[in-house]
Amino acid sequence: MNPAVEVRGLHKRFGRNAVVSGLDITVERGEVFALLGPNGAGKTTTINILTTLLDADSGTAAVAGFDTRTQRVEVQRRISLTGQSAAVDDALTATENVMMFARLAGLHRSAAMRRTTELVARFDLADAADRPVRTYSGGMRRRLDLALSFVVDPEVLFLDEPTTGLDTRSRRDLWDIIRSLAASGTTVFLTTQYLEEADQLADRIAVLHDGRIAAIGTPAALKSRIGGDTVELHDAHGELLREIPTDGSIAGLRRALDRLVEHEHEHEGTTVTLRRPSLDDVFLALTDTTPLKENA
Repeated sequence: MNPAVEVRGLHKRFGRNAVVSGLDITVERGEVFALLGPNGAGKTTTINILTTLLDADSGTAAVAGFDTRTQRVEVQRRISLTGQSAAVDDALTATENVMMFARLAGLHRSAAMRRTTELVARFDLADAADRPVRTYSGGMRRRLDLALSFVVDPEVLFLDEPTTGLDTRSRRDLWDIIRSLAASGTTVFLTTQYLEEADQLADRIAVLHDGRIAAIGTPAALKSRIGGDTVELHDAHGELLREIPTDGSIAGLRRALDRLVEHEHEHEGTTVTLRRPSLDDVFLALTDTTPLKENA
């Protein structure tokens, strides 16, 4: 079976600015894949190429086994895209928005109504289904936007920075929805600038830097490149006094603690914490280094 997404040697320039420079990506079916990078790294350009909204200058891209340039209609039939802003009609209710999309997708009225009822419930909008969307919170609007993407079940769901602008609770609610979609078999390709979001959701992560893949792998594999755990000694005000790298083993922790005890008497109220590598560490390290190979 073909991968859900396969990209080889993808390049895209806007004028003199090289936005995407030789991307190679393979996303397996049923996988949650995150493209991580800061603003301007090329994330949205990559999404636009994969969803047939933009042509690459060179290279190839296939989604669900179909070429994004020469088989656009076949690709479009198998995908859904949720962009950075909610594509909903504020004057309509949730029910009316979903019903309109269902009819536009070719569903007969009775089938469209059944699908609308199902999606409104699935995305936790039933209590507000008959209220105008302009009265919705940001999280509710985002859930409705996702519901519209599932009027016809896609093989691949593209999410371009899906939680931008949401508060913490709304962001976590949306994470639960994305997890449930992935659990049902939908391949999810998402871009994000939130490191925690990629860590929480993705089976694999690609770190994009200046239009190139700096590294790709599982969250755990990427973190392992930064090194092991670090034992830290803090003063009573939380200021870092000393840190000692450790391999994370019991023996290693004991050695680190023995070394820290030597300095504990110099400061009152000191505390010891164990810090593990995070995606923040990965991101900061990789965006200052040359590209690395996959270690999934």
